[in-house]
Amino acid sequence: MHVLLFDIDGTLIDAGGAGQTAMEKAIAKVFGHTRPVIGISTAGRTDRAIGRDLFDFYAIPQTDDNWLRYLDAYFEELPATLLRSSGSILPGVTPLIRHLDSCQNIFLGLLTGNFSEGASLKLRHYGLHDYFELGGFGDHHEDRDDVARHAFGLVQDRIPDVTPDDVWVIGDTPNDVKCGRAIGAKTLAVATGMYSSEQLAKTSPDILLNELTEANEWLHVLGVGFSQK
Repeated sequence: MHVLLFDIDGTLIDAGGAGQTAMEKAIAKVFGHTRPVIGISTAGRTDRAIGRDLFDFYAIPQTDDNWLRYLDAYFEELPATLLRSSGSILPGVTPLIRHLDSCQNIFLGLLTGNFSEGASLKLRHYGLHDYFELGGFGDHHEDRDDVARHAFGLVQDRIPDVTPDDVWVIGDTPNDVKCGRAIGAKTLAVATGMYSSEQLAKTSPDILLNELTEANEWLHVLGVGFSQK
């Protein structure tokens, strides 16, 4: 059994900035702040950490009530920003995921910094939601490594005899490679996000691809090769 844990943004989809736009709209709606955000990195980070930085940027008190109001507004805004965005499913993703879903010895999951509800909204928008059985999300953890540990724990609950060597973490940032290593998994890095192949190569992933249309060699490693067209 191979367990494949996919990142979402920059790996499966390009949401066209919909998530960040929805976050900023939520801040404006709930707290009235509209000053343009600068200096907050998003790639490879959890939504929990990004939200904390947004609160600090606007000097919003980080109370439980403020956080819940922000989340409600974000999930309300996200579907509309997805509809208005110029996002898309990334090259090679649809045939790859459909093929992997058809393989008996493959288990598909998620390992993403997105809030779980945000991940669901994004994947439903692009028609990919139903392929993934479980996942680690960025609701409670600021460190991506902790998300990976949580995801692996969920996989162990579902597949008791799974070992780290059975797991692949697939993502587009150095943090995806790093969190894969944190659980002893193999890693596949794909340069379809903000990081180039040269930048990702410095993290020494087990496999490095320019995009998922080039996944045939990896599929043969998994024993589920097919010809992408």
